[in-house]
Amino acid sequence: MDLKNVSTKKLVEELKSREGVETTTVEPYVEKAIKANGPAIVFVVID
Repeated sequence: MDLKNVSTKKLVEELKSREGVETTTVEPYVEKAIKANGPAIVFVVID
């Protein structure tokens, strides 16, 4: 399956719906530290 033409928005929505995926939203102009206990992959998606 080629995902090159799938928008980032759609990819993020799909990932958020998966079991084992935790999301944290950071509002504009707010700084937040994210801690993770691995194994983990951390994506920063600026929308």
